[in-house]
Amino acid sequence: MGLIRILVDGFSLLHSWPELASGKARHSEAAREELISVLTEYSQSCGTPITVVFDGAGVRSGDVQHPSKSVEVIYSRADQTADDLIERAAQRLAAYGEVLVVTDDYPERDTVAFVGGMYQSCLGFVQSFEAEMADMQREIKNRNFREGSQFRRSR
Repeated sequence: MGLIRILVDGFSLLHSWPELASGKARHSEAAREELISVLTEYSQSCGTPITVVFDGAGVRSGDVQHPSKSVEVIYSRADQTADDLIERAAQRLAAYGEVLVVTDDYPERDTVAFVGGMYQSCLGFVQSFEAEMADMQREIKNRNFREGSQFRRSR
C-alpha cells in the first residue's frame, strides 16, 4: 500500500518552522494561512493529499475558510485537541493505506505507530519539503533550458 494521506499537527509544525511566516505570531491567522499555502504547494507537487489539524479553541468562525482540493483544514472543538483528531484519523485511514503524521508530540507519535501509521518530526518534514521544492526548481530550470535549446535549434 502507498501513502494515502499526510496528517499535520498545524501548530506543532508552525512552532518548528520559524522561517515560515517570520515576524507573525505563531497562532495568528496570517501564520496559519501561510502554512496552508505552503502545504498546498507541497501536496500538489508530491500528489498526496494533506489534512492539517489545528487546535480550534479561540478561533473565530470567520477565520475558517480554506477551499482547496489537495489540503483539508480542520479545527478541533474546544473540548478536544488536534492530537485527538489526528490519532482518530490515523486509525481510521490505516485500513486504506499508509498514513504519515507530522508532529513533534511524542505521545501522539506512539499512538500513531500503535495503530499502524508512520510519523515524522516537524524538522524532518521541513527538510523533506525543502529538498522536494529544490528538486522541483532544478527540474523546472533544466526543462526550460532543454526546451529553450530545442526552440533555438528549430529556428
